[in-house]
Amino acid sequence: MAKSKMVYRTKHANRIKRTPGDQVVQVLIYLIIAFCAIVTVLPFIYVVAGSFATERELTERAFFLFPKEISLNAYQYIFKTGDALRGLRNSILVTVVGTMINMFFSCTLAYPLSRKYFKGRNFFTNMVIVTMLFSGGMVPSYILIAQILHLTNTYWALWLPGAINAFNMIIIKNYFQGIPQELEEAARMDGCNDLFIFWKIILPVSKPVLASISLFYAVTHWNSYFNAMMYINDRDMEVIQIVLRRIIFLTTSLTTDSTFDWGAFGTPPEKAVKMATTVVATVPILIVYPFIQKYFTKGVMVGSVKG
Repeated sequence: MAKSKMVYRTKHANRIKRTPGDQVVQVLIYLIIAFCAIVTVLPFIYVVAGSFATERELTERAFFLFPKEISLNAYQYIFKTGDALRGLRNSILVTVVGTMINMFFSCTLAYPLSRKYFKGRNFFTNMVIVTMLFSGGMVPSYILIAQILHLTNTYWALWLPGAINAFNMIIIKNYFQGIPQELEEAARMDGCNDLFIFWKIILPVSKPVLASISLFYAVTHWNSYFNAMMYINDRDMEVIQIVLRRIIFLTTSLTTDSTFDWGAFGTPPEKAVKMATTVVATVPILIVYPFIQKYFTKGVMVGSVKG
């Protein structure tokens, strides 16, 4: 009887019609969201279109979404030496391995700090928070990495200094705290130790936060260029950001005339090259986002609220 009443109420609630005011508000919300989406997407579409346009069209037309004449001169100029492909390969290596290192250290630190029975838990948590407020600075970091640890021209100079991000680790820790204690207690009754509980129980149910934080770390590694510029001097080990930066500097140093289509004369179009480098540096990391989008909001929100 109670179940039938609940079903009736649910169906009755679904039949309730929205008032004209509610419908107006809903339409306004949709319009605002659509406007924000268009404002966000249009600049990127313009950059992609501009990377396939000629220099003359970029000069004559202030804004367009489709080029009148498709030109691949900018991409041919970027990839003609092979440095860009090598930079992409190096960036993928740095991003994948660096993200794995970050997640390993962040998760292994977050798990004990999330357990209430861990002695000294508050002390170590406060020590982690202190690193968010104070740092040694650029000069001491360079002396440590280059002169003491001798990590110059190695990718360890890009991986080890940021092996743990305090903010990301705290999000993972808060998510671990929100996992029901009954799961851990049941595992301990079956004779499982902490390592087994962490690997077989905690991590499998924490996919949302792990996917979200992995994206944060991956984007950081992919966009990082300052440390690579300081510690990597071997051109064979340069990441894509450094390669594209050098290409832009070389392109802007050339003498160009906006009244000519430089693609026809073999000279790289300056504006198109800048847009093409933006596309090359952005699209690879954007490809990863759709695969973890379903975990993104849930992982960040739950991990940041529970504590």
